[in-house]
Amino acid sequence: MSGNEKLKEFLSISVYLLIVLFLSYMFVHFVGQRTLVNGVSMEDTLQDGDNLLVDKLTYRFNDPERFDVIVFKYTHKDNTYYVKRIIGLPGETVQIDNTGAIYINGNQIEEHYGYETIKDPGIAAAPITLGEDEFFVLGDNRNNSADSRVAQVGNIDRDIIVGRAWVRIWPLHNAGKVADIK
Repeated sequence: MSGNEKLKEFLSISVYLLIVLFLSYMFVHFVGQRTLVNGVSMEDTLQDGDNLLVDKLTYRFNDPERFDVIVFKYTHKDNTYYVKRIIGLPGETVQIDNTGAIYINGNQIEEHYGYETIKDPGIAAAPITLGEDEFFVLGDNRNNSADSRVAQVGNIDRDIIVGRAWVRIWPLHNAGKVADIK
């Protein structure tokens, strides 16, 4: 192989690697992100140690929906993300009574995601009216979850939502779309 051929091959490989790096960067920052579930707040849906791919693209074009499992930045600690389920949507009033029933605009919602009956409604014992870009979230393991019932978490602003939990990629025997995990 001549010197020119070696240079062409080196440049070809370099351009290929730069394209791969650029596409990887674009994917991680704009399309998807890997997130590790740390803790038991989303059991039985998600387990401690699960690895998720987060869809960062969908909410650029569509609004988050009730019961979506989302990943959002926890604003009180750097590089910390929470995984929770959306219960209340912008403009709605959410309240949890002393029996653990969840009410949206005065109507009890039917949902089967909660791991058990809510024992402590927290700040949601009184009606909470969400702002135009706010969401009310709960962990599925309702009695072991720091979520919107806790003042330190509170209502979630849309601008701190990273994306929708899309696919569990690890452990492999539990891999699958999060929307299909119930």
